[in-house]
Amino acid sequence: MRGLLKLFVMQFKLFLREPIAFFFTLAYPSLLLLLFGFIYGNDPMPEYWGRDFGTVDASVPAYAGIIIGTVALMSIPIDTATNRENGVLRRYRATPLNPVVFLIASVVMYLVVSLLGMAILAAVGKLVFGLRMNCSWFSVIAAFTLCSLAFFALGYVLASFAPTARIAQVVGMVIFFPMMFLSGAGLPIQMLPDSMRRVSDFLPLTYVVRLLQGLWFGDAWSTLWQPAVILAGILALGTLVSVKVFRWE
Repeated sequence: MRGLLKLFVMQFKLFLREPIAFFFTLAYPSLLLLLFGFIYGNDPMPEYWGRDFGTVDASVPAYAGIIIGTVALMSIPIDTATNRENGVLRRYRATPLNPVVFLIASVVMYLVVSLLGMAILAAVGKLVFGLRMNCSWFSVIAAFTLCSLAFFALGYVLASFAPTARIAQVVGMVIFFPMMFLSGAGLPIQMLPDSMRRVSDFLPLTYVVRLLQGLWFGDAWSTLWQPAVILAGILALGTLVSVKVFRWE
């Protein structure tokens, strides 16, 4: 347990020293919220959202998808590939410490960073725009954790196949940015044409946005079983594949 805690603290400090990762995870979503919040405001728009919520209210759970996608598809593959290239993973495996402890510490660290980004985003929305929600924070955190772990599993699959950090960065960006704009995480999915909405049904990040926004607006878990089951399936399959193909050197 002591080794796990020390690894977590060390990796958390290393993450905060990376300006790009720090910006896109902890600052970028809040800056987007401020930009579009000041443009559109947060007056209730039932004709647009189907509920008495405004643009900021709907954007916070959507931008949570940006946080999750950034960490999973960019930070995890790049950091893992860099550590593999530099021989860090090989040295970890050679120590008496169980290598699984390193992976657990990494996953916990990325989850804490993601939750911190979500907390900052919600705090900005509340303090500046009077953010509204119609569910318990427990439900939101539980759903956020499920979404994060599902995407982290995909991130480790990508990290396992990426031979270098540069390739991991390019592949992660190519996957993430189109997904961000087509899933409803970057732009409201209502703004997309019907053909693009059909494409969004095949994107994992779409189900993150559907689950988090649905809970945020007050929908019950029972009505959101489809995105929850899909994300649980991604978590199970991604974990199985990453365990099989993960490379330490």
